[in-house]
Amino acid sequence: MKEILKKAAYGLAATVALTGAAWAQDLPEKLVIGTEGAYPPFNYTDSDGNAQGFEIDLGNAMCAHLEIECDWLTQDWDGIIPVLQAKKYDAIIASLYITDERREVIAFSDKYYQVPARFLVPGDSDLEISAEGLDGAVVGTQRATSFERYMNDNMPGTELRLYGTMDEAYLDLGSGRIDAVMGDVVAIQNGFLNKPDGEGFEMRGPEFTGPEWFGYGAGVAVRKDDKAIADAFSEAITALRENGTYQEISDKWFGLNVYGG
Repeated sequence: MKEILKKAAYGLAATVALTGAAWAQDLPEKLVIGTEGAYPPFNYTDSDGNAQGFEIDLGNAMCAHLEIECDWLTQDWDGIIPVLQAKKYDAIIASLYITDERREVIAFSDKYYQVPARFLVPGDSDLEISAEGLDGAVVGTQRATSFERYMNDNMPGTELRLYGTMDEAYLDLGSGRIDAVMGDVVAIQNGFLNKPDGEGFEMRGPEFTGPEWFGYGAGVAVRKDDKAIADAFSEAITALRENGTYQEISDKWFGLNVYGG
């Protein structure tokens, strides 16, 4: 029996080794990953200048699973796709949602999280969250996002203010320069409402999830000719969900699973 167990263990080790060797053959030894570094708690930069957040932990876990070295580079949101195309980094892990429009220029892994969008308003606001209710209101959101596209297509009567980061939008909401902010519910809750500055504010209205504007969840983005890298990250996402690592990382940052349905 011991000999059988020993052979079984050897066989398993050999399978793991072969799997690792296959990934090593298909992937570069090192990848540079671009992230925004300004979208807490998904990604942000700490006081020492290091990238932190849910996506950083998940990205590092995916790289460990694939047995490759990964370094992080922060990049302003406006240039995050152009800089990928310029080959300054190899992949993007930065809450970049998979959309049909973006698939025309870059490739994606499977999604690694998906949460709905909602509006943030002062608690004493009388705004009704609808196209009619927000007519004439000033609404802020981050530029070049699904939120901007949704607002332009569905709420043309609002005055839309666009910001480089969500923190800038929250700041203007807190100072009364805008009436509402549109963003994803987890970022709003953990990046603003759970902080002292969020006291007196609330999310209001329905949850917005339409794929025409909000896509199919956030994925790892790569250049179109690097689809093999995206496929490898897809495999890693599946593996981390199956072995419990994904749940541990999600619980650490949010206290819930943000993978979505």
